[in-house]
Amino acid sequence: MRDPLSVLTEAFTSFVLGKVETTRLPVRTSTGQAQAVYLPTAAPGLGDSGVIIGREVYSGKGYVYDPFQLYGQQLPAPHWLVLGESGNGKSALEKTYVLRQLRFRDRQVVVLDAQGEDGVGEWNLIAQELGITPIRLDPMVANDAGIRLNPLDPAITTTGQLALLRTIIEVAMGHGLDERSGFALKVAHAHVNEHITERQPILTDIVERLRHPEAESAEAMNVDIDDVRAWGLDVALVLDRLVDGDLRGMFDGPTTVGIDLDAPLIVFDLSHIDRNSIAMPILMAIVGVWLEHTWIRPDRKKRIFLVEEAWHIINSPFVAQLFQRLLKFGRRLGLSFVAVVHHLSDVVDGAAAKEAAAILKMASTRTVYAQKADEARHTGGVLGLPRWAVEIIPTLTPGIAVWDVNGNVQVVKHLITERERPLVYTDRAMTESSGPADPELEWETEQRALLRERQLDDSAQSTVA
Repeated sequence: MRDPLSVLTEAFTSFVLGKVETTRLPVRTSTGQAQAVYLPTAAPGLGDSGVIIGREVYSGKGYVYDPFQLYGQQLPAPHWLVLGESGNGKSALEKTYVLRQLRFRDRQVVVLDAQGEDGVGEWNLIAQELGITPIRLDPMVANDAGIRLNPLDPAITTTGQLALLRTIIEVAMGHGLDERSGFALKVAHAHVNEHITERQPILTDIVERLRHPEAESAEAMNVDIDDVRAWGLDVALVLDRLVDGDLRGMFDGPTTVGIDLDAPLIVFDLSHIDRNSIAMPILMAIVGVWLEHTWIRPDRKKRIFLVEEAWHIINSPFVAQLFQRLLKFGRRLGLSFVAVVHHLSDVVDGAAAKEAAAILKMASTRTVYAQKADEARHTGGVLGLPRWAVEIIPTLTPGIAVWDVNGNVQVVKHLITERERPLVYTDRAMTESSGPADPELEWETEQRALLRERQLDDSAQSTVA
């Protein structure tokens, strides 16, 4: 029982000075002891329907991703951007993702394989495992032995053929066609399609008609025939590279018989093409349009178009516009475009910055592997990543990446099965392995501790506030 004098004193003090509250002394403790007070939390996953990628680093939950399952309310667009420096696991992720997608019956994949060694592309082992022969485009192969894709293939609409010819010429020239050159190309193309019916028209026919235009073409516009010939001269010289120049043997004849566009996996092996030459964007433009008109069909199949070294596409205004249209068109037919690049600065600071921004905007999924701190800050700013994600990108070890799926941001460790390992880790790709187990374990432990400390700091700041 309390002392009556103490009770009276407390009542008098409260009446005169107001209520006096007891102040508790702060408690000093360690993170390890306090973690029981602040229970760990994790953001919700993406569901359990689709392709398993690996597991979330912080929660340990399995991470499942499939753009076709998520498309709609959770994912406004099925397109995906993969970023990161070499040696951190992009190659392994791409390959296992494709292998796992192909286990579904209604999936089909096209890969533009721009890397390789020992004379074959990086996807050669996977193609062999699935019993598929890659479509190897090589200007150095003898004319009779090489594989050809015909830009004037009858499977491509007349409008598509003309658009493709313009894109090829504009990419090679580095600027758009003026009206006069465009007119010369149009009348030459129309004449070839009208008069060559017993076989597939080829580029040689276009070049010949540009050099020797028909009189009626000039009369229709009330101009001199020599003017029409002059307008088409530069166009003819550009196309001549594909016919009798350094790019011959790939597009200067009828489409090679036997290319199976119904195979579950179609690999275009571009590893013999100089990545830094003008040939690469021209090649990708031709393949893109050719696929648009011959491969993508309203048959309810879900298709994946994976492009390595995608900066060749996005960094050229004319090719970027072509693929931008393909992406918009493909969404209605179940197409998921996967672009793989090393640095975002290669894209957004290039000649096609406007087109690149539009393509990036359509990519609702972004996966970022380790980058240097400056590049990580730039990437985070462009993609709108949260600060905590930007801070850990430079610390990521091989096989671990930040995934942003329409604002759902997770740190994910990619897992590879023993059966996939020999197909995924080619000699070159060994530099992109998941790395030793111990460093990954140490990194995950550090990151979990860091996350707990941040949770404690946030809680402490909220209490003080």
